[in-house]
Amino acid sequence: MTGERVPGALPVLLPFTLSRTRLGLRPSPRHGALLCVGTALTASAALAQGDAVRLSALAVIVKWAPLLLSGFAFNIAISLLAMLIGTAAGTFLGLAMLAGRRIVARAAWAVTQFFRNAPWLVLLFFVMFLVPFQVTLFGIRVPLPDWVKATLGFSLPVMANVAEIVRGAVRSVPDTQWEAAESLAFTRRQILWRIILPQCVKRMLPPWMNVYALVAMATVQASIVGVSEMLTLTAQVHAAEGGRPELFAPLYGFALLCFFLYCYPITRWTERLERRFQIR
Repeated sequence: MTGERVPGALPVLLPFTLSRTRLGLRPSPRHGALLCVGTALTASAALAQGDAVRLSALAVIVKWAPLLLSGFAFNIAISLLAMLIGTAAGTFLGLAMLAGRRIVARAAWAVTQFFRNAPWLVLLFFVMFLVPFQVTLFGIRVPLPDWVKATLGFSLPVMANVAEIVRGAVRSVPDTQWEAAESLAFTRRQILWRIILPQCVKRMLPPWMNVYALVAMATVQASIVGVSEMLTLTAQVHAAEGGRPELFAPLYGFALLCFFLYCYPITRWTERLERRFQIR
């Protein structure tokens, strides 16, 4: 065929072919390498975007620190209120064990031994489920939230331990103090409140501070009954971050660090007071 058109012949559509030389496309090993590098860069960019969303453990702690510290402040508030109520009730209970009437002393001793040897968590459950959610005083309904009932639950073992501390401190005062006061015509109540108890303060302070440190650490048990304290908030933060296993130890370690930094100075101060008030 010379390519000349024959008269009377029909045109024929030949198949289209793509010439590599015409388009300048000649695949080479360099093109394959560039394709691999581009794919790797794209994957790296996507992975970097995914890692940016997943914060590190330190970043998560910094992000949620205000919330967690507010829960820790709630733990401290519960411990202080429980210690205040338990100390007031325990002082009178300890003095009742020293009463002249045997029936009063026996009843106070029984109450002290019961609450002193009962598990704190069991007492907390009893208070949470036996105390009503609200009480009516003079026609006014007063709600009792969970944290109030938890505070009452912690104050019961505090009361028993403080009662034993008061009883032991009063017993440690020499009998000559009683005899000297009686010789000056002081009544038993005057001797107790004006002479004996002021001397007992330095004896009671170190063990009282030990009890408070125990109460502060025990307040985390309130999370079991639904109180929104630090341990409860820590669990909620862990769930909010997707329940990532690598965050479990850092988050709960942060709670551990907060309680340690709060309770360790109390322990050191207690030891210093024990050396200062040592009875020879």
